[in-house]
Formats: sequence, C-alpha cells, structure tokens
Amino acid sequence: MISVLIVDDHQLARSGLRSLIEAEPGLAVAGEAGDGPTAVGLARQLRPDVILMDLKMPGGDGLAATKVIAEDPELAATRIIVLTSYDGDDSVLAALRYGASGYLLKDFEAPALLQGIRTVAAGEALLAPAIARRIAETWTPPAAPATPHPSLTELTDREREILVKVAEGSSNAELAADLHISLATAKTHVSRILAKLGARDRVQLVIIGYRSGLVGPGRS
Repeated sequence: MISVLIVDDHQLARSGLRSLIEAEPGLAVAGEAGDGPTAVGLARQLRPDVILMDLKMPGGDGLAATKVIAEDPELAATRIIVLTSYDGDDSVLAALRYGASGYLLKDFEAPALLQGIRTVAAGEALLAPAIARRIAETWTPPAAPATPHPSLTELTDREREILVKVAEGSSNAELAADLHISLATAKTHVSRILAKLGARDRVQLVIIGYRSGLVGPGRS
C-alpha cells in the first residue's frame, strides 16, 4: 500500500485529492496538512511514501517544507511531488534542486495524478522534457565548454545512450518503449547509471548530461 500525505492550504483541494486517492486500489491517504510547517511535522510522524506538496501556501511555504523534508535522512524513502499552477513556475526548479521527485500541474487529469504517485513511489521521477531543458538552462552555465563527468568512461555504450534519453526527459516506460527493452531492464540501467555517476536522482542526471555535452548545443 502506497501512503500519501496531501499538503494544500485549500480544504476543497485536499478533499478532492483524498477522494481520488482513496478510490484507487493500492493507495491510501496518510494525512493532510494546510501549510508547510504542519507538513514537515506530519511527514516525520507518518513517514508517508509520497507527499503531494502545494508550493504556494499563505500559512507556510511549501518550498521550504520540501527542502527540510528532502534533507532529513530519516525521510530518505519519502518522495515529494510538487503541485503548481503552471509549468513556468521557477519554484518548481528550486523544489527539484532541493530533492523533489517531480511535479504535476494543478489541472492534471486523475489518471496522471494516480500514475504520478505510483511512478515516484517506485523511485522514478516526473520530469517532462520541457522541465528537463529548463533545469539544464538554469543550472548549466551559458556558453560554458562541455566538461565530461569524470565517471562517464565507466558507462557502457547502452548506459550512455540511456543517460542521453534521461537527460532529455524520458521516463523508464519511455526508455523501455524506445529501446525495445523491458521496464525492469530500463530501471536496472538507470539505477546503475546513478550509482556509477554518484548521482542522487534524475535531476542530477539531466545536469550531468548537459554539462558533459551529451545533450544540448554542445552535444558530442
């Protein structure tokens, strides 16, 4: 059972999310919070698998709460999906930098929400190609020469190919479909790439891919 903590300052929004989640087999609502500080306290108390975190809350900043939760070693297994009204929100990039596993626009369809919860609970990230590009543009110095990661040579040709696709925003399911491999094999490849490059998550793989010149204008 995947447990979910809902964080939003609007009671109606929380109720709607609760209804969707509780109607889905294998998912359960662990609790609700209306501001960032309460979310941090409940996260430590309930240890949910996934947190749906609204970033803009008058009663407490969701971005600050994301940072605190992501940096807490006792909550290392808890994944955070940030909720935003539009994909141009710069706070989404900050939340990803702090350790969030992805984002959902608030006009999401129910299947996207439910699949997103399952995706991050499985250790994957929700990174649309547009967000992957913005991460690279924000965190990669403009016009900087490509600087290959020192451990890139440890990657096999297949792993290097997969790193490029991950840096471009591909999910495990998309990797499996594009490369004609099983989903389990895709997950295994990504896990090995993370370990070899010493990367925490897909966000860091995006940055490594761009800074190494594997993706973007300096692609080699």
